Amino acid sequence: MGTNDQKRSLPHGLRLVALAGAAALTLTAALATPLDPAPRQARAADDGKKVLTVAVAQSVDSLSPFLAVRLLSTSIHRLMYEYLTNYDPKDNHAIPGLATKWEPSPDKLTWTYTIRSNSAWSDGQQATAQDAAWTFNKMMTDTGAATANGSYVGNFEKVSAPSPTKLVIELKKPQATMAALDVPIVPKHVWEKVSDFSEFNNDKSFPVVGNGPFVLSGYKADSYVRLKANKTFWRGSPKFDELVFRYYKDQDAAVSALRKGEVSFVAGSPSLTPAQAESLKGADDIQVNDAPGRRFYALATNPGAKAKNGEKFGDGHPSLLDQRVRNALFRAVDREAIIDKVFRGHAVEGEGYIPPRFQDYFWKPSADQKLAYDPAEAARLLDRAGYKKNGDGKRVGKDGKPITYRVLCHATDPNDKAVGKYLQEWWGELGIGVRLNCLDNVTDPWLAGKYDLAFDGWSVNPDPDFVLSIHTCGALPATPEETGATDNFICDKKYDELYARQLTEYDPAKRADIVRQMESRLYDLGYMNVMAYPNAVEAFRTDQIKSITTMPAKAGNIYGQDGYWSWWSAVPADSDGSSDNASSTGVVVGVVAGVVVLAGLGAFAAMRRRATAEERE
Repeated sequence: MGTNDQKRSLPHGLRLVALAGAAALTLTAALATPLDPAPRQARAADDGKKVLTVAVAQSVDSLSPFLAVRLLSTSIHRLMYEYLTNYDPKDNHAIPGLATKWEPSPDKLTWTYTIRSNSAWSDGQQATAQDAAWTFNKMMTDTGAATANGSYVGNFEKVSAPSPTKLVIELKKPQATMAALDVPIVPKHVWEKVSDFSEFNNDKSFPVVGNGPFVLSGYKADSYVRLKANKTFWRGSPKFDELVFRYYKDQDAAVSALRKGEVSFVAGSPSLTPAQAESLKGADDIQVNDAPGRRFYALATNPGAKAKNGEKFGDGHPSLLDQRVRNALFRAVDREAIIDKVFRGHAVEGEGYIPPRFQDYFWKPSADQKLAYDPAEAARLLDRAGYKKNGDGKRVGKDGKPITYRVLCHATDPNDKAVGKYLQEWWGELGIGVRLNCLDNVTDPWLAGKYDLAFDGWSVNPDPDFVLSIHTCGALPATPEETGATDNFICDKKYDELYARQLTEYDPAKRADIVRQMESRLYDLGYMNVMAYPNAVEAFRTDQIKSITTMPAKAGNIYGQDGYWSWWSAVPADSDGSSDNASSTGVVVGVVAGVVVLAGLGAFAAMRRRATAEERE
């Protein structure tokens, strides 16, 4: 599904990251709405507050950090809660968050974190090591609390807080992700009152207590999320008084709202379409940002949904259990045509599981291994697998019935529909039917295993552990009735062995090599066909936003970052010019002094790294 876009772009149990990536956000609207009944421009509220409105095309799956996996939701949690560590917006290396430093024991089995003493919850109580210890212990002991991020604590033996500023994590085995635990730390005194973590969505009482740069102050499903600036945030208060994410089911309507000044920023679903971006270039007071993205865009097959207890469920087509069939389908996908005709050059051809932006972990198949576009070979593979054409030119299954695959797609993503039409053409030539099932909510059929193939996509974290973990056997749901952390039910013993090895490998080069082996294994299994790495194409109003941080510095995205830098650093166009917050990050797109237009992948070739699955989506 696809989010963390850090965690899935979908999903990611898996509340689909609707490819992930990423979602479009809306700033406070100039329209009359349930949130804001008085029409006005997004830049300022009637009471003089400076409001930043972001148009988004993805809805919230949950406002609970223990359940959320979609990019929008996890991005909001980065604004609400501190993590132990953060990522530098310039180059993504780990920097202090709630923890000011972290040190391992010589055997790497005990990690000690120093918790800062100047972080307070928005209700006035001090944030302490006890809050962090309680968060991790709850995830270790409650399956509901482990839904979204359980992979991070699966190797934890014991977590304690000897003092308010000292957190100690003891491990069963060494774990290479201890400076990249992308888990929101929550206030113990609030969350210990929750009885059922699998059902609690954190969306009934406002404001929600947090210690991040913004405080969640209002929410209406499929309408808006409102946050107010945290004036006591330890790193400094945001420059905008309020931040609003407004949901648009119709992406063209979101672009229109940007033109009218009703929103300040639009990202698309997950990006603006080429036509939308082109229409905005040159428009008065609008800047288009086009940069290499942190997402992949894929087609996933149903490998036969099952739970950890071995019970099978769902109704995936049995032919897809044959690797020859999966390889045939992917050999009949023209990736170059998708890049040229669907993305119109605002993407690069997909190969491995991790985008080229993250050079350390980027992998591509060898010439002999690559499933290159070859319709004739695809037809031969299907013949050899026993799925031959009947007298009407239709491929038939073992039951003698013509094969028609149901392809699950996101109704809000124009790319899904466009690629779907090509699949109908390409696979139709093979004698296989395609029925697109485009839904506003793809999560329910996905989790139930009621699909044959599905458009998938995730935002990748600077540390790749999360998006790797969602394909392990351990990520499967415990029973068919429960929700796991799996993306699309892949369970492979060899892959799991490689995953365990990379998790304990502290040598960066050796770990990266193991990760690339995992990508190779995923590719060979054929359950996941990465078709493209889309650019992050987004736009904002320069008469409302003076400057805003991109991540990374030299050709980076604004929406869906591995941190809170963009919205925390954003400076209103009508401010007095002081921008301490923005300058402290050192990565700013200056709108007034001269905007940097980021186009394509050229400037980015030398700096690839990896982004967060916060999008999980």
